[in-house]
Amino acid sequence: MKSEPDAYSWDDLVAEQEGTWDGVRNYRARNNLAAMEVGDKAFFYHSNIGKEIVGIVEISVAGITDPTDPEGKWAAVKVKPVEKLPRPVTLKEIKADPKLAEIELIKLSRLSVAEITPKEWDYILKLSQA
Repeated sequence: MKSEPDAYSWDDLVAEQEGTWDGVRNYRARNNLAAMEVGDKAFFYHSNIGKEIVGIVEISVAGITDPTDPEGKWAAVKVKPVEKLPRPVTLKEIKADPKLAEIELIKLSRLSVAEITPKEWDYILKLSQA
């Protein structure tokens, strides 16, 4: 899940303790949001500034209509911070790693809510420990 840190950062979410992931206006990203269930985990990615995965969030409320959408056709979820990664994993690292060549973060780079496979998830966690 991508957010520009000058608009809404990891620290903002930690301070709030729960935030609404709204304002998504891309059909693939909307479908990814709609597929999320309470308890699912996601990476929190700082886009534009930093360009790095910085933490893990948990879906606390799923299947809600985006409160910023007057037509009611866009999805949203609520998220809670789980933990900050020991070390951020940068976009540069991800792009340079052949094991992550198919990750949606690269393949569909404009997508604000991208799917991560279990294998990619585990590998990124391992990278964050290095």
